[in-house]
Amino acid sequence: MPSVNRRTLLGAMCLPGSVLSARAQKRPPEKMSFLDNGLIRIGIDLNLGGVITHLSSPKHGNVVNSHDYGRQIQQSYYSGPAPFGQPHPAWKDWPWNPIGTGDVYGNPARVLEHRNDGRTLYVKSVPMQWALNNVPGDCTFETWISLFRNTARVRCRLNNQRNDRTQYPARHQELPAVYTIGKLYRLFTYDGTAPFTGAPVRQIQNAGPPWTAWKATEHWAALVNDDDWGLGVFHAGAYDFVGGFHGPPNTGGPLDNSTGYIAPLRNEILDHNIVYTYEYVLILGTVNEIRRYAVSRRPRDTRPDYRFRTDRQHWYYVNAEDTGFPPRNGLQVKLEQEDPQMIGPEQWWQAKDVPVLYLRAAFHTSQDRAEIFWSVPGQGFAPERSLSFQIRPDGRFHTYTIELASSPAYTGTISGLRLDPVPAGRKGDYVQVASLSWR
Repeated sequence: MPSVNRRTLLGAMCLPGSVLSARAQKRPPEKMSFLDNGLIRIGIDLNLGGVITHLSSPKHGNVVNSHDYGRQIQQSYYSGPAPFGQPHPAWKDWPWNPIGTGDVYGNPARVLEHRNDGRTLYVKSVPMQWALNNVPGDCTFETWISLFRNTARVRCRLNNQRNDRTQYPARHQELPAVYTIGKLYRLFTYDGTAPFTGAPVRQIQNAGPPWTAWKATEHWAALVNDDDWGLGVFHAGAYDFVGGFHGPPNTGGPLDNSTGYIAPLRNEILDHNIVYTYEYVLILGTVNEIRRYAVSRRPRDTRPDYRFRTDRQHWYYVNAEDTGFPPRNGLQVKLEQEDPQMIGPEQWWQAKDVPVLYLRAAFHTSQDRAEIFWSVPGQGFAPERSLSFQIRPDGRFHTYTIELASSPAYTGTISGLRLDPVPAGRKGDYVQVASLSWR
């Protein structure tokens, strides 16, 4: 897990200061590529890594803030080590962090490919390490954008090509980082325990950074003006969001210092060779319109169904590591430390809908018991929410039936799973996990 406060690290690229003020004066001229369907117009700047620098409607101007290279709407990823290289003194402990636009010293990212057929906009780029001076990312970014009514649907891909093959612990990723103009200063979301029922939304009060973190249980947040109109961000897989507002509110345009910030987050391990893809949607409209869109696109089945054929399914580890990306014959997790843990992504379901879990795994261990934990909203994992079960440590695949409903503590809304393959790892211990599912 990160060694610094996540709210301080994420979004800190928008901090004001002389370095960033100087940066804004040296940027290259715009080289824009647009999509426009009459309801929404989106544009990327091919001289700034092909990131999104423009988003507007016929009645409202550009809502994207580009005061410095750490803003815009862009891909941004985090991994070890920390510090990485020789960071700028203002970010002396900054980790590996390639971003789409450029670095703090004013060196822009470089576009490798660009296509625009009027329906889909595609760009491939070499990002920059944010805190370093003219150090390209050891990876490439790809982005696909299409428009539908008042929404922009965006698919992103990270292609890592790192020489450092260390498997660093999972970190929260900004998926994506979104910065708005100062006129959009009122931050709304739904973060309650009754999502998709029409319960009241909440306005988040924040003057950051550091930013505010919350559970966006309907997977959206919006920054809007005094008329309740603005920009919404929807990411169907994300429960964790971070955001807020910086500077004098209700003033400023795309190049001014005042800005709003939103980022959906997921905790991910980013291997040296990983190909990591995600999708999100930008919505222009009122808070009610943005929320209606999110409700209409809610995940239809959130019961746990993890099949580790091509990736980790957003799982990560504590006191353990696996053999890397891509998985071969399921996840192969080394269990040579005390209390090794496999932790699944946040995902809400009702206990009554998943009375049983089926684990397909091969245990290469000297111990014959494993343990499954479950979390509930607002609380972490705890011994009272766990079940121990017998395993066969013979190195062969077996399907284990875990009767969750047999525990009186397994009730109500469940928000995630944790698998402890052994209580304490020993040298040479490992487990292969093919699937963990309600099916």
